[in-house]
Amino acid sequence: MLIGEVARRSGVSARMLRHYESLGLLRPTGRTGAGYREYSREDVRRVLDIESLRSLGLPLREVGRALDDPGLTPSALVGDLIRQTRERIAAETELLTRLRRIDAAEPAGWDDVLRVIALLRSLGSTSADARQRAALSSAGEVQVPVEALVQAVLSETDPNVAGALRWALARSDDGAPALLAEGLDSPLAAVRERAVRALAELTGAEATDRLREALASPDPAVRGHAALELGTRGEVDAVPTLVDMIVAGRNDTDAADALSRLSTSGTGTGAGAGDTATADRIATGLVDRLAPGAEQAPARGRLTQALAGIPGTTVTAALRELSHDADRAVALTAVYLLQRRDAP
Repeated sequence: MLIGEVARRSGVSARMLRHYESLGLLRPTGRTGAGYREYSREDVRRVLDIESLRSLGLPLREVGRALDDPGLTPSALVGDLIRQTRERIAAETELLTRLRRIDAAEPAGWDDVLRVIALLRSLGSTSADARQRAALSSAGEVQVPVEALVQAVLSETDPNVAGALRWALARSDDGAPALLAEGLDSPLAAVRERAVRALAELTGAEATDRLREALASPDPAVRGHAALELGTRGEVDAVPTLVDMIVAGRNDTDAADALSRLSTSGTGTGAGAGDTATADRIATGLVDRLAPGAEQAPARGRLTQALAGIPGTTVTAALRELSHDADRAVALTAVYLLQRRDAP
């Protein structure tokens, strides 16, 4: 059959068939008396084989090797194709992310586009100084998109740059709390901690809601950061976690201070913040863990000390009972605290 019919049957243009011939991939079986190329059924089958291998992304040179070298195994070529395809997808994904971030910045002109590109490059610089300057300048007329700032916050290891990034994020548009909340589920503990620390510096109801959700995290560091910040916001949902921190001896002094503030001057939206009911709830949480046998001696000592900052009759009654505790350290602490409470 002639080249036109081969093109119709295979869907490959006559020009491409000639190109295959010039590369040595395809050789027509013969020629007609008039000198036209004549293709056999085997030739047509080879055209289809060439197209099939090309659909995998094989370069034409490799297609020829695959068809003509019987010693060439598919695994080597396919393995290379997998690696190359992954690299290409990664590069395209990075480009798409960059384009989305530029679009999110809503540039008014190409000068704005160039400034956003420069800021994004600086955020990814190996120089901590460059990253810090980019963070501090990102709150200017042309802002770095929130998604880029969040990614930078979650990956930053330098404490000074991290602080600048959190500062910039706190002044960015909405959307940061939800993006940071995704970081709380990271398999990396360092990323989870960066996420909750950044959330703690955001204001607004959504950030507070995300911090409340963080109280259920399986990561004690995440729970601790969330509870300490919620305590400063007067959120009584933080009380159980703060008590757990005292028992565990993890930032126990800060946790006790947070409970004291909650019991006396809560300012958040938590029900009963700062009233007698809140003080009694905190006192009960501490006293329950002080029951004989409930905790080890060091934890009971910390719990007793934490009662110092909690007002109300529940604590006073508990301290009187603890003044006769079998643990001498607990008893002495309770006596001392009672004396302070009774002092004018």
